[in-house]
Amino acid sequence: MFNFTQKRGLLALAAAGFALAAALPAHAGKTLDAVKARGQVVCGVNTGLAGFSAADSSGNWSGLDVDMCKAVAAAVLSDASKVKYVPLNAQQRFTALQSGEIDMLSRNTTFTLTRDASLGLHQTAVTYYDGQGFMVPVKSKIKSAKQLKGQTVCVQSGTTTEKNLTDFSRANKLNIKPVVFEKVEAATGAYFSGRCIAYTTDASGLASVRNKEAKVPAEHVILPELISKEPLGPMVRRGDDEWFAIVKWVIYGLLEAEEYGVTKANVDQLKTSSTDPVVQRMLGATEDTGKLLGLDKEWMARAIKATGNYGESFETNVGPKSPLGLPRGVNNLWNKGGLMYAYPIR
Repeated sequence: MFNFTQKRGLLALAAAGFALAAALPAHAGKTLDAVKARGQVVCGVNTGLAGFSAADSSGNWSGLDVDMCKAVAAAVLSDASKVKYVPLNAQQRFTALQSGEIDMLSRNTTFTLTRDASLGLHQTAVTYYDGQGFMVPVKSKIKSAKQLKGQTVCVQSGTTTEKNLTDFSRANKLNIKPVVFEKVEAATGAYFSGRCIAYTTDASGLASVRNKEAKVPAEHVILPELISKEPLGPMVRRGDDEWFAIVKWVIYGLLEAEEYGVTKANVDQLKTSSTDPVVQRMLGATEDTGKLLGLDKEWMARAIKATGNYGESFETNVGPKSPLGLPRGVNNLWNKGGLMYAYPIR
């Protein structure tokens, strides 16, 4: 039997051990090792969704989801261009990640319980809060999703969108007739050719498709109702907690950078001039948070310099001044009425 003094000594020793372990650098995970060895982050993206992930005629990729790939590459490899983009449709995306074909999936993918618990994948951090909506021709005179009773709706298979449509139709006794396509291009093409009275996907996707594919965007209206919650963000494989932490903390870092006014333009200046302890820590001027992730101390500064902070990426790719013209809405920071709340880098 231990007496009180012995017990207290053991507890103190254990606490010291925990504190020491907490301060130790992270061991590099197998994904990080593979990324460094090949000199590239292999990132699964959409086959073409303007504002989120799309390639131009020269093969240069851009978009909010693409920026997450670039930021991770900048943090890990010191070069945002060291990304291999793998375009994937909805059916291919999870298999590509599970099999190791890609290192991360940054492809407008909804976080759900089923995906979290059954696919062997980790959901990292939300990069866009969305909701499923409907687009119809203005000439249809449909003003509400509740007016779609008995109507045909084009939808892509293998998505939460397809399940949500079925649930919405059943719950509201609408007897909607889904017209299902494997590829998004086929679904949108069928809608614009008049095969369906409506097209359904995430509201951001509707804005993207209308802007990119409609001959006259003004002839199509996005109905006001959102019928689901669609928190979108990158995913990684389970079993590699180090890589999971890196991707997650890069995203949180971009959000925290916006909150503290660190931008693509001023990041180098603030590394030496800022007196804010949070900014100093974020940019590696004082504490070395990078060693806890298996990275160097300037990991976050490089990510910010590559893409700008989260707000800059949003404005460039999908915001009110972009071709998509989406409002910031719930994707604003928590202290500006939105849902974006970064865990603190400390």
